[in-house]
Amino acid sequence: MPPKFKRHLNDDDVTGSVKSERVTFKKKDSKYVDYVFLRGPSGPRFGPRNDKIKHVQNQVDEVIDVMQENITKVIERGERLDELQDKSESLSDNATAFSNRSKQLRRQMWWRGCKIKAIMALVAGILLLVIIILIVVKYHT
Repeated sequence: MPPKFKRHLNDDDVTGSVKSERVTFKKKDSKYVDYVFLRGPSGPRFGPRNDKIKHVQNQVDEVIDVMQENITKVIERGERLDELQDKSESLSDNATAFSNRSKQLRRQMWWRGCKIKAIMALVAGILLLVIIILIVVKYHT
């Protein structure tokens, strides 16, 4: 699962950030920077509005987590589909090889049957010829 990143800052992070900005602002010589430094950031940082923001931020975090899980599931599904496709291609190749081998074996067995029939016909012909020769020799003498 992809790593989860911190999506929002708590009050300590914001306060620390403001302090570091003040140090940076103090180093610069500008009337605007002094004005921002003295006035402070605009908008309330604490209070009921911040609770609403935190609530919305938590909802956004939940949605992000769900989306990350969904993306992970889609990726895993894609991997399974790739594996399934590889297996189906392998099965198709094996089926083609089996079909070709079965045709080859059928031809071999057909030829073997033909050879056996030819040998039996030859043996029957020789036996018939021997019987005829014996009868002719017996009646001829």
